[in-house]
Amino acid sequence: MVREFGRPPVVEDFAPPSPSGDETVVSVTASAISRLTLGRASGAHYSAETPLPFVAGTDGVGTTPDGRRVFFLFPRSPYGSLAELAPVRREFTTPVPDGLVDAAAAAAANPGMSCWVPLSRRARVPPGESVLVNGATGNAGRMAVQVAKHLGARYVIATGRDPEKLRTLAALGADRTLTIGDAGNDYRDSVRAAVAECKVGVVLDYLWGPSARAVLLAIGGPHPPRGTDPVRFVQIGTISAPEISLAPEGLRSSGLEILGSGLGSVPPLELVHGIGDFLAAMAKAHFRVEYELLPLSGIESTWPSDAEHRIVYAVR
Repeated sequence: MVREFGRPPVVEDFAPPSPSGDETVVSVTASAISRLTLGRASGAHYSAETPLPFVAGTDGVGTTPDGRRVFFLFPRSPYGSLAELAPVRREFTTPVPDGLVDAAAAAAANPGMSCWVPLSRRARVPPGESVLVNGATGNAGRMAVQVAKHLGARYVIATGRDPEKLRTLAALGADRTLTIGDAGNDYRDSVRAAVAECKVGVVLDYLWGPSARAVLLAIGGPHPPRGTDPVRFVQIGTISAPEISLAPEGLRSSGLEILGSGLGSVPPLELVHGIGDFLAAMAKAHFRVEYELLPLSGIESTWPSDAEHRIVYAVR
């Protein structure tokens, strides 16, 4: 239960939910902590509208009364996914394939959604084009590298600040890595060269801030490396900074397109279907996801301050 914004949830009994006509009650087994869950629990996320008190958690894995194992999204307020039972609209559930354990499916769904939906629905990668992942060393970025390669990107260019973490991305499908450094002219020039040489058609940006500005200047500055060929820049996260300043001249002289991907960018049902497609692909392609499994009973002392270290709470 979230009883006070800014403090960890507490374990309490709560009245069991009764489903309405279009709902099912999921017996929850696992729920991961995402930035969305943290933001709503702190009252800081733009979609946080639930008055106190409420049950934390926006998504999870569990079993329906008819025995189906499902991933689910958006339990009915004031219920949440960090509970034994969660009332969910039936259309907001999607099957979890055999071969995926509950905790892994819960851990992977949110980072998978962040890249699968834009790459498969918002900014599709045609044959021969490549993907640049700006901020590829975190959970979502690591998944984006794998998904981009799986969906047919010719090359995947991964960027990050930590050279040691960048070196591990080759095993996940990264063909080239770029160290961000101070996100100045050197980084901009490296991005410009990679975009031209590898025919980058999509950028997935998990960082915003100076590095995103450098990427945008590299793509859309004077003499853009791909000319008027479209490059879709998809903004997903703001780990580095909440805003940037950008002169418009470069945008007018290139084929740069700026998109956003998050809640509201696609209809909820399309989001659910995208997660279902991602989980099916994960079961076949064996995408890797790192997480720590912890008991829900200890949530007050183990509640994370951020979602960088992926925590999954085992409910049962």
